[in-house]
Amino acid sequence: MLTSVEHTLYPIVSKFNECLSNYILVFLLLGIGIWYTIKTKFVQIRCFKEGIKNTLGEINLFGKKHDNGMSSFQALSTAIASQVGTGNIVGASGAILVGGPGAIFWMWLIAFFGMATIYAEATLALETRIVEKDGHIKGGPVYYITHAFKGKFGKFLAGFFAIAIILALGFMGTMVQSNSIGFTMQSAFKVPAWSVGIILVIICAFIFLGGIKRLASVTEKIVPIMALFFLIGAIIILIIRITYIPETFYMIFKYAFHPQAIIGGSFGTAIMIAISQGAKRGLFSNEAGMGSTPHAHALAHVKNPHIQGTVAMMGVFMDTFVILTLNALVIISTLYTSDGLLANGYVGEITNVLTKTNLVQTAFGTVFGNSIGAIFVAICLMFFAFSTILSWNLFGKINTTYLFGKISPKWSVVIYTTISLFFIMIGTLVSSDFVWEVTDMFNNLMVIPNAIALFALTGMVVETLKNKDK
Repeated sequence: MLTSVEHTLYPIVSKFNECLSNYILVFLLLGIGIWYTIKTKFVQIRCFKEGIKNTLGEINLFGKKHDNGMSSFQALSTAIASQVGTGNIVGASGAILVGGPGAIFWMWLIAFFGMATIYAEATLALETRIVEKDGHIKGGPVYYITHAFKGKFGKFLAGFFAIAIILALGFMGTMVQSNSIGFTMQSAFKVPAWSVGIILVIICAFIFLGGIKRLASVTEKIVPIMALFFLIGAIIILIIRITYIPETFYMIFKYAFHPQAIIGGSFGTAIMIAISQGAKRGLFSNEAGMGSTPHAHALAHVKNPHIQGTVAMMGVFMDTFVILTLNALVIISTLYTSDGLLANGYVGEITNVLTKTNLVQTAFGTVFGNSIGAIFVAICLMFFAFSTILSWNLFGKINTTYLFGKISPKWSVVIYTTISLFFIMIGTLVSSDFVWEVTDMFNNLMVIPNAIALFALTGMVVETLKNKDK
């Protein structure tokens, strides 16, 4: 029955996503990124050094415990945990397979402008957050949306966003993450995906029930370790394939503007596919403009909002320009270069063997060997996806409390957590293509109310930047 529902809904959801991604999302994301880049006078360049300093100065695997909220690094770790997930591995693979190596260029472009966008999101989250008498902090897009628009319109936009993010991240998003964990672990270690799902549910339930303190404690430790583990593996591959690196970069830039040469079709169709894949997967990867990470940054204990804004920019930089780029370079340098399996593009019999789910395992396997490559990627993906599940659950929980907290704060969280755990389990049982499409749909819908508020509150962001030293 589950398979039948998937087959029925898949083409409908896919077509809806195609319209959103090709005709709305690309222009909206680039538009808001360019808007804030101009309005902040290239804050991602001017304050890049400051962002590094603010981030490095806060790194601590055993940070200070706060009764409410998080330290700046804990907030960044929670944000990065949500950003660095399957979007960096499976998502980037899908973008390259469908849009060619040139899709990575468009991911870079989205991320560059996205750094200005996420600066705005983080500063607005801190400027508009509510600190209650007991010290409890409430913050996120729903609060700056209602600040931007008073009355019924603001409540409607905030409610629309809250519902979309609960479905996109709290429920559907966790399906994507658990789906990737389950099937890569099954491929690498020959364990049933459903058994992985059971273990995931037990561990996640333990952390969810521990609240923000337990989640912050986990993310501040797991994020630096998982990033370092992946970086070491990727750098080893690139050192061994160093003679192919120039060709790899050449292909990224060449196929960004001439994608039809590798993915086929007319120039117009091919360039649209390459750009939309870069935009869609770029959004899912770094989440700039989507409205997810502001929930974490709103909880940060910092001197002023500008500081956390610069820290937030480093999250996008680490996500896209470091981790995603290294992953893309490994894939292209091992599979798309002249001696690779996809040297002639993703065509022919190879399409029956390689998918976005096992592409990275194949790429690492060309150097490490099939078995070790599969195990390495499975471990990386497990950590990436697991940490993302934790963060996304928190973001969904914050919005559930916003919607239903006045009715019954305790039971709304209990019901939300129970449903979320159910979706984590279901994710290990269904096909990845349908899960990705459904998640993309709600991700796209989240952007719209968030972007409207970001445009409306431009003055507040610019003022924050002007007063950064006060």
